[in-house]
Amino acid sequence: MKNYQRLKGLVAASFTPMYDNGDIHTNEIEKYAEHLIKAGVDGVFVNGTTGEGASLTTDERKTILEHWIEAVKGRIKVIAHVGGFCLPQCAELACHAQEAGADAIASIAPSFFKPSSVRSLINFFKPIAAAAPEIPFYYYNMPTMTGVDLSVEQFLIDSKQAIPTLAGVKFTHNNLMEMGACINLNNGEFEILHGYDEILIAGLSMGAVAGVGSTYNYFAPIYRKIFDAMKINDVQTARAYQMQSIELVKVIIKYGGGVRGGKAIMNLLGINCGSCRLPIDSFSTEEYAALKKDLDAINFFSK
Repeated sequence: MKNYQRLKGLVAASFTPMYDNGDIHTNEIEKYAEHLIKAGVDGVFVNGTTGEGASLTTDERKTILEHWIEAVKGRIKVIAHVGGFCLPQCAELACHAQEAGADAIASIAPSFFKPSSVRSLINFFKPIAAAAPEIPFYYYNMPTMTGVDLSVEQFLIDSKQAIPTLAGVKFTHNNLMEMGACINLNNGEFEILHGYDEILIAGLSMGAVAGVGSTYNYFAPIYRKIFDAMKINDVQTARAYQMQSIELVKVIIKYGGGVRGGKAIMNLLGINCGSCRLPIDSFSTEEYAALKKDLDAINFFSK
């Protein structure tokens, strides 16, 4: 792999800006990128769950990635999520990501026809990673969404020869025992990217040094403080900031979760991410008013 560097710090799982009719709104990405860079994030994870990647066409995903790469201009890392149900499509997106200048690719497990074993999961990922042989590949593990709950540790062990560009795992799961085993595997050979924002402190205590999260889009300074406190073993301070994250996540859950609620928060902050694509319902005027009231109650806008 060319110029491979391990990820560190905050990687924001980006939303896909859309117009009210569901068309992608790429003109907003430049402003969005400046917002993230100013907030202090270290990278962006494009076209993943938060970005509604599964609801986008192949061409849309390519266009969105190209706009992100152009907008950040090398100032932060760009990881392209290329996963999906169709293997040739995933390989096409991987090839495009490398050609477009992405720093890495990632793929979630297919979740309609599911791999039944670690070996079948490796066989699915192998041609995807091979389509982008010059950049790192990350397995996006999210069993709550995919229903694929195979041993991640065994996947890492068995993938060494089949996927030479395998860098690690986006670990979006609360199985901290498994996470710890993966972090310590072969003396820390693989990157394990923490994926649950509301328990970031737990992942960092296990040895993670990077996280990928949707709430980093609008709460990055708080997560940066968690990172900084944990670096100096100030657990009390880190815990206090983590509780602020938990209060925010409670609000988001009330409004439909990280994609729907998160997009609405971005709109309130002046980054026009618009509505979600169906089947996720649009926000009503009344919901925006209620959301703002709930965010005011936890002093969100003064953080």
